Amino acid sequence: MSFEKYLVDVRRLLNRQRRVSGLVHHQRMARHELVESLVRRQHLVELQTLLRRLSVAEAARLLETLSGDDRILAWRQIDEQACDSVLELMPDGMREELLGVRPSPSVRNMLNAFELKDGRLVQIPVDTRADFDKLGPIWVDLVAPTAAVRSWVGKHFGLALPDPDELTDIETSARFFVDEQGDVHLHSDFLLNADGMSRNVAVAFVLREDMLFSIRKEELPVFRLQRLRARTQTGYVTEGREVLLDLYAADVEYSADSLEEIYSRVESLGRRVLDPRASDEEAGRILAEIARGEDLNGRIRRNVLDTRRALSFLMRGKLLAAGQQEDVRQVLRDIESLDAHTSFLFGKINFLMDATIGFININQNRRVSRLTTISVVFTPINIVAGIGGMSEFSMMTREFPWQAAYGAFLAMTLVIGFGAYFGLRHFERRERQKLHAARHVAGLNP
Repeated sequence: MSFEKYLVDVRRLLNRQRRVSGLVHHQRMARHELVESLVRRQHLVELQTLLRRLSVAEAARLLETLSGDDRILAWRQIDEQACDSVLELMPDGMREELLGVRPSPSVRNMLNAFELKDGRLVQIPVDTRADFDKLGPIWVDLVAPTAAVRSWVGKHFGLALPDPDELTDIETSARFFVDEQGDVHLHSDFLLNADGMSRNVAVAFVLREDMLFSIRKEELPVFRLQRLRARTQTGYVTEGREVLLDLYAADVEYSADSLEEIYSRVESLGRRVLDPRASDEEAGRILAEIARGEDLNGRIRRNVLDTRRALSFLMRGKLLAAGQQEDVRQVLRDIESLDAHTSFLFGKINFLMDATIGFININQNRRVSRLTTISVVFTPINIVAGIGGMSEFSMMTREFPWQAAYGAFLAMTLVIGFGAYFGLRHFERRERQKLHAARHVAGLNP
């Protein structure tokens, strides 16, 4: 089958999934969520089967051809073993986009060693201790390692590797230090922003001479991006310290990209907040999105602060060469610029939060104003109705037919009610005219 035929079939499946999912979503039926999940899963299985027939180059070409949500959905169905090979063939912009929406599995990639070959970083899976005897790695990366894996890796290299489950329990003052053997230990937070959720993931680094060890609980887009760059660019790194610095620099870039996402989100929220037709339900959704943006902005600020502390420790300890120190200074300057952006976003988010709450209060005031108007209109009617129910009224009207007496009474209550209503409207118009005249005098109206 030709590539064009595969592309047509993939687009047909994606379009059919959107149509069927839309129809099912708007149908009222028993166990609606289960039915919708089954329909979606059926289409995804068909898409996975189709994509597995493609070669790595064809899969990369297909992803480049697709756009928006279709590309992300197709990328999620690519076979896990082929993900890195596909990413190597993607343009940089698309590569970074796809890295953030699908973390790599950590079971098969629990332990990997990286060594330099022809100036490029080569990833080599390690299954046994004997595999290390054949390698001269500059970077050993452990993702959610078991205690047994950490133990035999540590024994092979003669160092103690920390437990990733205990990285967050370390006091702040003990996160950066040099031990008795001269090994440099750093415990840093790296940002993970995927699938609408953001969090900071603790990562431990051990730097022994020119070799770097990294330990964490889950895969991170920053690490995958670093591996892809080093594998595709000759001379990108030459030793473990450069790998460490590039990881920190990539983390700052990732934080900057997340800040751009917040900027676009805040801009969209600003237009929705200023819409006078926004309901309380819409305002509630806006508040939830504002809260997510504020949470992500706070995590970015914490993340770059932690990166700054780690880089400052390396600078103060004189653990870097002259060229590496200049790279660190550049990263620190980037962090300073991000600080200004996060401060601006905090102010913008607070403004949107206050504006949204203000519009909610305005909507509530409108309801209270309507209730007040109704109560004012019916107050004189209630007084007249109370008089009409008294025995004196019957005595005063006993000489008249009851139909005429109560008909006149009903007409009088209607006149009083309408008079009160139109009197209130006239009073409100006069107050608006006075306010408009005052604004005109103050130069606030054109």
